[in-house]
Amino acid sequence: MVKGYAKELENGWLASSTTTLIRCGGKLIISDPGCNRKRLLESLKNEGLKTGDIDFIFLTHGHIDHALLAGIFENAKSVTFEHLMYEKDLQVDFKDDVFGPGTKVIETPGHSPEHISLLIDTAKGKCAIAGDVFWWTGEEKQTIDVNKKDDAHPAELNVEKLTASRKKLLEMADYIIPGHGEVFRTGRGGI
Repeated sequence: MVKGYAKELENGWLASSTTTLIRCGGKLIISDPGCNRKRLLESLKNEGLKTGDIDFIFLTHGHIDHALLAGIFENAKSVTFEHLMYEKDLQVDFKDDVFGPGTKVIETPGHSPEHISLLIDTAKGKCAIAGDVFWWTGEEKQTIDVNKKDDAHPAELNVEKLTASRKKLLEMADYIIPGHGEVFRTGRGGI
């Protein structure tokens, strides 16, 4: 729906996450709505949707370039990296198949301690909404490397856990939607 981007600047980052529209069991889900309001609203409009049409927001982790716009979806429940589902001011635990059959929320720590990903069975294979388990800047060649350096948030980073999360997703999914970059095949089959 919206391709994520990331560019390191002299004193910070220019970044907004990949945002994916998921149609599942008659429900509309937005993953990681990002922080570029204009691009997000244009993309929704192109799909013939308004913010009030979205049933769920899925947040892989709490970094602002992924989560800032979660609040603009006035009717959506938010499924979060805290393993809580929020509906306005009500907070409840959720099950790993919260979105229905053929979906599974899994823990994928490393980029941040609380990071989660979403696996979805599709007609073309198993898809992983991976957040920043995988991500690239616009200047980088998008190469799959489980040991790729991640220095965007060094205080939160756990390299060992991130490497394990990358391996886990590569084994479980046929294709992966990264936090910033293009969808890619894992080599398992699928699309």
